[in-house]
Amino acid sequence: MKDKFLLKIRDSFWFVPFLYGISAIILVYLIIYIDAIVIDHFKQEIPNVLLTSTEVAIELYASLVTAVLTMTTISFSVIMVVLTTYSMQFSPRTLQDFMHHQTTQHVLGVYSFSFIFALLNLLMVGKADLLLGPIIMVIIAIIDLAFFISFIHHSARWIQVNNLIASIRDDGTKIIKRSDKEVDFVESEEWNEEEINGLGKLQITKIPTLKSGYVQKIDWDGLVRWAMKHECVIRVHVHVGDFVSQEYVQMSVYRNKSIDTFQMLEEMVIVGNERTDLQDIEFILQKMVEIALRAISPAVNDPHTAINCINRIGALLIDIGESYKETKFIADNNNRLRVIKKTKTYQNYLYKSFYQIRHYGKEDISIVYSMIEILFKIAIVSDDRIKKEIWKFHGYIMDIIDWESLSELDYYHLKQIYDKLVACCSGYEHTK
Repeated sequence: MKDKFLLKIRDSFWFVPFLYGISAIILVYLIIYIDAIVIDHFKQEIPNVLLTSTEVAIELYASLVTAVLTMTTISFSVIMVVLTTYSMQFSPRTLQDFMHHQTTQHVLGVYSFSFIFALLNLLMVGKADLLLGPIIMVIIAIIDLAFFISFIHHSARWIQVNNLIASIRDDGTKIIKRSDKEVDFVESEEWNEEEINGLGKLQITKIPTLKSGYVQKIDWDGLVRWAMKHECVIRVHVHVGDFVSQEYVQMSVYRNKSIDTFQMLEEMVIVGNERTDLQDIEFILQKMVEIALRAISPAVNDPHTAINCINRIGALLIDIGESYKETKFIADNNNRLRVIKKTKTYQNYLYKSFYQIRHYGKEDISIVYSMIEILFKIAIVSDDRIKKEIWKFHGYIMDIIDWESLSELDYYHLKQIYDKLVACCSGYEHTK
């Protein structure tokens, strides 16, 4: 339940501005209270230059309310331009990257704070001189201007496709590093087959999905602790990123004794309306693939952007390969099997990264060259098991090349990079 709430807050666009608005209300009443105490007791000692008359304060607050609304309007216009550009030229899946970015949310939060602060002060201006309110309002106005300039710079950078691709790649690296720390219990790629086969003799309870949507997050540690508490084994039938329909069986519980409720267990698999990048590295790869496909489409015809995407995809595949394990089993600290996972193979990541680019880019020699080159670069920095997967996969890319129809220079350069790949994966030529 807590994870669902935090995920909704993360995906909402109103939460950060809401917090800023509440802070503005609190600050207004705090300033009024402090002003009343300070001016009543120390008015004679306060320099006149620090005191602001009611008329000047009203003009100041009214002017700044108008200014903040103007900056907010311009900022929302910039946001709409960025979102339109992302949707039409890059990928609809990249919209959330810009909207979830801290700069975007905090800028609108600061504007909300300023508007509410100025408006409430304007409503509560009395007949007495003011001290803190106008001074703080001037400081806030300067901060607003700084945030406005920062936001324009931020938007200009994000609308550049190379910066967007680099940002998506960095997010992917963070997800990979975070996934290595998701489980605090014992993970294993193999387990005793007799014990696994023996699960069929236990009582089986199938846990259906409560609503259709995408699997956004799975609490693996929570599943292990729940299984320990109820002395059972849980088999998870879904991946993060899978689309599941209502009543689809997402888990099976193997148990010896009765269990009163499975509500807590159901809440450990979060299903939402769209994919998120909390645990879903394949979603990150999909974003870059879609940008590459738009770039090589006849309407855009920008193969260099597609090549940049291929290179970034290769960098992510290298990161995945460094820590990749087909961990199908999670045991508790007493080495008792608790969770059986549905895993994704490294071959799956390779296929999902290139199958669409291979289809739509097969007529562009630069795209074909880049795919072979990135396979070579992945192989040359990876260990033997990844080299083996690269060699298994490379034939899928090579099948699209009609060597006889290539010009002499194209043939030479393509053969040169292919020979490097073959030399790097030497020893796996006969691997099936």
